[in-house]
Amino acid sequence: MKKFILDLKIKENRKLSDQYSLIILTSTEKLPEILPGQFAEVRIDGSSTTFLRRPLSIHYVDYEQNELWLLIQVVGDGTKRLAALKAEDSLNVILPLGNSYTEPETKSAKALLVGGGCGVAPLLYLGAHLKRSGFEVTFLLGARSKRDLLQLCEYERFGTVYTTTEDGTHGEQGFVTQHSLLNGSNFDYIYTCGPTPMMKAVARYAAKTKANCEVSLENTMACGIGACLCCVTDTINGHVCVCTEGPVFNITRLKWQI
Repeated sequence: MKKFILDLKIKENRKLSDQYSLIILTSTEKLPEILPGQFAEVRIDGSSTTFLRRPLSIHYVDYEQNELWLLIQVVGDGTKRLAALKAEDSLNVILPLGNSYTEPETKSAKALLVGGGCGVAPLLYLGAHLKRSGFEVTFLLGARSKRDLLQLCEYERFGTVYTTTEDGTHGEQGFVTQHSLLNGSNFDYIYTCGPTPMMKAVARYAAKTKANCEVSLENTMACGIGACLCCVTDTINGHVCVCTEGPVFNITRLKWQI
């Protein structure tokens, strides 16, 4: 797919919690085609400590409103500066980068989308895409506490939502991989993004239930085009750059089950 370097205008920077913000971007031109699972490289201006672009999952694309959504978790100076941007500010982005999640082959397939922490970001756009294509969508979202479960009403637009929190303040207490939904349920496709230990546990569940499973790796991706080699991961076919070969991988390509 063709890649674009764009100066997008901030339409809204919505503070979701002390740690998370939703940046809604727009453009005078029609946004390019973006697939669920792809990401953007964002330039951080005005930071003396952030020299390279930061990779951010595409949270959602609204082509009717010509909006691109980015979910920001404040973890350092770069993301702090992004969270402080105001409406009408400009943000320079390179997109769309990487590959995408794969759509199920049959319309009767049941899809489970599992996310933990900020890893829920790409699942909103994926869920919207799958629902528009006629698939049955179920979300399983986990967080430390109720305050860390973001935009549940948005996910509910596209599927049934189940939640877990580590402190038990919303949904079932525990990790997403401990949710009772996974006991006896049958899903044909499982898509996941989040902390690596969580994704490995989801991959084991998928392998056990013989579900097709794709994971989105969150390796550090400074360039997004395979030049810096800081995102390399090992697969059954050798070492590959996550930013170009991924970030989405079928678990059969990874060595997690070996």
